[in-house]
Amino acid sequence: MALQDSTREPLPQLAQRQVDSHKGHYGRVLIVGGSRSMAGAPALAGRSALRSGAGLVSLAVPRSIQATVASFEAAYVTIGFGADDEDALMDQEDGEIITLAGEMTAIALGPGLGSHPRTIRLTVDLCENLSQPLVVDADALNALAVESDCLEMAAGPRVLTPHPGEFQRLTGEPCAKNLAARASQAAELCRKDSSGQTIVVLKGHQTILTDGERYAVNATGNPGMATGGSGDCLTGIIAALVGQGLSCWEAARLGVHVHGLAGDLAAGDLGQVSMTASDLVDVLPRAFQESATLNCPTA
Repeated sequence: MALQDSTREPLPQLAQRQVDSHKGHYGRVLIVGGSRSMAGAPALAGRSALRSGAGLVSLAVPRSIQATVASFEAAYVTIGFGADDEDALMDQEDGEIITLAGEMTAIALGPGLGSHPRTIRLTVDLCENLSQPLVVDADALNALAVESDCLEMAAGPRVLTPHPGEFQRLTGEPCAKNLAARASQAAELCRKDSSGQTIVVLKGHQTILTDGERYAVNATGNPGMATGGSGDCLTGIIAALVGQGLSCWEAARLGVHVHGLAGDLAAGDLGQVSMTASDLVDVLPRAFQESATLNCPTA
């Protein structure tokens, strides 16, 4: 099946905010993730979601790290689950998290989640039962590689954001070096979902986005972004954009562009060597301002 190249189509944009609007108009975003060794990952995703315009951001994390996660940012809400001595979110929390998710506009799943077998089970349960738009990243993708059946009929809109290693675990094949071939591989992963609700963002140099029928290649970003936590920032950005009313395709296109542009701005300020993921969050306001003034293509 031939893919339509949408790279040069204008970037989606957020609607202008109305003077009488309030936080409820800009989405309720839930980040599900974190484990004892990776408390910073959901925090980065949550901070990025706030900097990307989400009205309300909540983080569902293990109770054992709730205080640590809360200490990173005053503007999001943290909800602790499980016993104080548990290192990660477990499947016995799935009912409570599904109930909490029912109040949300968009959900991000995976940052710092860990790979405990019962955490994998929780991930599968959420993917199979949540009808809200779901951005799936990091350890949640690795869980889906173990339980791949839930890729075949999504319960709602999905954005999968694998890097090449995660993509190979999901599909069993390495990423092609040729852009067109990589786009075809990513499209095949989309088409595993017979409901047609899955977007794939195949990260890396010249990140590729596809919905199985069209694709776009992103041109922003630089090697300084090859640092821990960068992907967590992208997850938060895309979830926030979905929460504000963009479709998953629109949110992925604008989110990948802004994320890469933030990396370019941070590199200009600090150089590529010294950049951290927190630097991306800090320059997101400038990235959104620049993107709003340019209705430019991604390449």
